[in-house]
Amino acid sequence: MQQRRNEGRGAGGRPGIWLTGALACSLAAPVFAQGKPTVEELQRRLEALEQRYGGTAATTADGQPLDLATLDQRLRSLERNLELQEEARQAKAKEAPVVVAGASGTSIKSGDGQYEFKFRGLVQGDGRFFSGDNAPNDTFLLRRLRPTFEGSLGKLVGYRLTPEFAGDSATIVDAYIDLKFNPAFTIRAGKVKGPVGLERLQSGNAIALIERAFPTELAPNRDIGVQAQGDIVEGKLNYTVGIYNGTPDGRDTATTNPDDKFEFAARLFFEPVKGIGIGVGGSIGDKEGVGNNFLPRYRSQGQQQIFNYRAAVAAAGQHTRISPQGYLYRGPFGLQAEYIESRQELTVGANRAELSNTAWQATASWVLTGEEAGYRGVRPAKPFKPDGGWGAFELVGRYGELDVDNDAFPLFADPAVAVRDASGWTVGVNWYLNSNLKLVLNYLQTDFNGGAVAGADRASEKAVFTRLQAAF
Repeated sequence: MQQRRNEGRGAGGRPGIWLTGALACSLAAPVFAQGKPTVEELQRRLEALEQRYGGTAATTADGQPLDLATLDQRLRSLERNLELQEEARQAKAKEAPVVVAGASGTSIKSGDGQYEFKFRGLVQGDGRFFSGDNAPNDTFLLRRLRPTFEGSLGKLVGYRLTPEFAGDSATIVDAYIDLKFNPAFTIRAGKVKGPVGLERLQSGNAIALIERAFPTELAPNRDIGVQAQGDIVEGKLNYTVGIYNGTPDGRDTATTNPDDKFEFAARLFFEPVKGIGIGVGGSIGDKEGVGNNFLPRYRSQGQQQIFNYRAAVAAAGQHTRISPQGYLYRGPFGLQAEYIESRQELTVGANRAELSNTAWQATASWVLTGEEAGYRGVRPAKPFKPDGGWGAFELVGRYGELDVDNDAFPLFADPAVAVRDASGWTVGVNWYLNSNLKLVLNYLQTDFNGGAVAGADRASEKAVFTRLQAAF
């Protein structure tokens, strides 16, 4: 400010030149249109500014106009007042929360970015229509109805809570807290997905087909425990290692640890370039007990139970899983594949065995409208609009097999009820109307070996599944 005043007075000894110019600029073009403003005009405009932005009357005791020096001082005082008001406004803006609502949900973030609350949701309404003798009933159902609440409590703490309201009773799907030390090392504690299966770890709103494949039936679903995770090697290598209560193949864990045994699980996944990844997941632990908390019940692609052990069978020792896996997404093409082996020690009466069940699947997809395929789904380049734009269309096909250990029959499993193996294929089309709305149509067929009386094969499963999905 002092430099500005000195520069103004240095021009021909006329101290009012800079003041006249500054006021003239701030008081708009009409001043110039009338020629050089008088001191009285400058005073009147200064008074108007002071009345608007704060100040006192700009007159002498006897009501005479102020001199240029006084006007100069009053102008600089007004400028400083405006600076203070702007600083206060900026400080208030930094403290004010930021609310964002969009395709990815709604979030509220503190002005300093330390605290955040996000609300997202997933709704899936399905139609299932079967054909053939002794087929299940055709039905409409709510497959998923999940609000998600997540966010951060400062830079260190993150959280997520996802209840499930589809079905006959409400349950908790995800519930965990993160301690985020840095991207390479985070501690997560609570109810989480077990870090073994590739398709199991994929979000329910991003899977290529309506239901997951056979390997997911052998992988752990959600478990309660503590795990360390992070991205290393410049973000190209993701790792997870943890200790959990332990869960049977394809199912959630019980609310408490039913046998006082723990299960260890780990996963490494390497993605050297975007869209190309390969990894391996596995688990090991002991299980001892009878019933659904310890033993699996495998389902078909149509979600019908096709295998279970006899009621007298007990888990009695080590249970291990190993799952090599990978995907390839290049442009509109996608390919996902995984294999899993689940080995478990069982007893029935005086008989003891370690049985090995396996499954594998391969899923290929092609986005007809040219958008990029990806593990997290497809985002349409031109969302659907009645007056133009059709969204994105994707064709999907999958083949997979489930193979039960032959030594399971007939002591551990009833061949008249439980299948020995199953092979199934599914084809489908996905219509992404926009990033939130998706329509899906699948045709699936599964063939079985065994699973019926007198050594016969269970009837093939044929069905059409449909889905309307809204995710935000």
